[in-house]
Amino acid sequence: MVFINFWASWCPPCRAEFPSIQTFYVRFKSNKDLVFLTVNLDEQTALGKMYLEKEQFTVPFLVAEGSIPTAFFNGSLPTTVVLDRSGKIRMHHAGMADYSKESFYQEINQLLNEK
Repeated sequence: MVFINFWASWCPPCRAEFPSIQTFYVRFKSNKDLVFLTVNLDEQTALGKMYLEKEQFTVPFLVAEGSIPTAFFNGSLPTTVVLDRSGKIRMHHAGMADYSKESFYQEINQLLNEK
């Protein structure tokens, strides 16, 4: 399963949701069936890296090497996509969300338990 979050350091809703992404990451990072991709879309990559360092966030820092399929990202920041084991989009959310809620963890665990 893959959790993908598209964000930028200049985006207030991205900054607002990032603590919940960090909490989610810390809770699930040891689960080998879940991959975290936080894709920074700052024009200057250093700004995204500096933001994560300043806030002491430890989520993986990635930069897109090419165009991102519109099925995943259509330009709205932040955007989060969760893919199941087969690569099917199981969740797609544009805008800020709280990823540190127990209800979200239950949803993730349910997807992780699917065969």
